[in-house]
Amino acid sequence: MHPAAEHSPLGKSSEYIATYTPSLLFPIPRAAKWAELGVSAQTLPWQGVDFWNCFELSWLLPSGKPVVAIGEFAIPADSPNIIESKSFKLYLNSLNQTAFESSAALQACLEKDLSAAAGKPVAVRIRSLAEVEGQGVVALPGVCIDDLDVSISNYEQPQPELLRCDSSRIVEESLHSHLLKSNCPVTGQPDWGSVTVHYRGAALDHASLLTYLISFRQHADFHEQCVERIYLDLKRLLNPEFLTVYARYVRRGGLDINPYRSTETVTLPNLRLVRQ
Repeated sequence: MHPAAEHSPLGKSSEYIATYTPSLLFPIPRAAKWAELGVSAQTLPWQGVDFWNCFELSWLLPSGKPVVAIGEFAIPADSPNIIESKSFKLYLNSLNQTAFESSAALQACLEKDLSAAAGKPVAVRIRSLAEVEGQGVVALPGVCIDDLDVSISNYEQPQPELLRCDSSRIVEESLHSHLLKSNCPVTGQPDWGSVTVHYRGAALDHASLLTYLISFRQHADFHEQCVERIYLDLKRLLNPEFLTVYARYVRRGGLDINPYRSTETVTLPNLRLVRQ
């Protein structure tokens, strides 16, 4: 378990407060998990963003009439802290009986509070249900590797030794899988995800990538750290010209978390998959 997570509201019975309470947000420093991976804030080998989508965003107009919307939050991957997910949900629910003059006023409040918790500026977008409904769902790019015939029996820890490549061939390709699963390090609840790998480098053996991703199945870690581990293991293996790893997780408690890490400065879309 992350040393700070045991003090968070995650996995504990919590009172739901319906009026604005920013102190509910619980930051968890990234540094401890970065150290496990052999990196630090000064040596991060990636750029990226953690996209959070809230499907339970509601507040009051000055008249007392409620509004519902969908919130999108972009947290920089190099921010000192992640925000523990249950505390995020509790904070968002504290807006339910709070009046704001406009959605712009709510957006400014969210940006202020979330940026303070994360330790870097967090971008916020408030979207109408009609806007998101019109967008629909998308498919991941590239080749799906899920139908490959593989065998695996060890699911407790990620196994980078399963990964193989052909260093005599340099390729550029996008691969994706919907078989990523890990467990919350505090509650043990399953976290279901889909992941895309886009790279140019030594040709990655597709079956080995699938078995490696499946090896996360009983691994206990937060979404962000799983993506960072995948990114680093592939980067060490492939010595790529560029690499991007992007995971889209199924929502829990009205929130989904979607981290990406890349060697490049890229702007990736925050688009919903069929399971989201």
